[in-house]
Amino acid sequence: MDETSIFLAKFWGWYLIIFFLILSFNPKRIVQVIKDLEDQKFVIVISFVAIVIGLLNILFHNIWEDDWRLIITLIGWTILFIGLSLFIFPKRTVLYLDYLNIKFVQVIYMLLFFIGLFLLNMGYGIIIFQ
Repeated sequence: MDETSIFLAKFWGWYLIIFFLILSFNPKRIVQVIKDLEDQKFVIVISFVAIVIGLLNILFHNIWEDDWRLIITLIGWTILFIGLSLFIFPKRTVLYLDYLNIKFVQVIYMLLFFIGLFLLNMGYGIIIFQ
């Protein structure tokens, strides 16, 4: 497998697991982040960071194959899309993110956890899939 794919699988796997654990042990943190999105300076900084991270992910890993590497590509495109949305339509995007968080918070967190586990598995080759 491509070293970039393995590296990004480990990176995003660990990131998603750590994000899940922080939010599990401190659920007020996500409420604080959503509240901070009311500050336009915070939104601008976050949107630029998201655009840079998403763009870097896409430039290094834009693989549209029908396997696990597609997850990494979709993560990059999702982050870029959210960053651009926050920058271009800040109020509408914040309202949408707040709505998603309220309605699907447990589903989103569990999905992030399982994607993180899956990517770590692919990065470290713990369980071999045929």
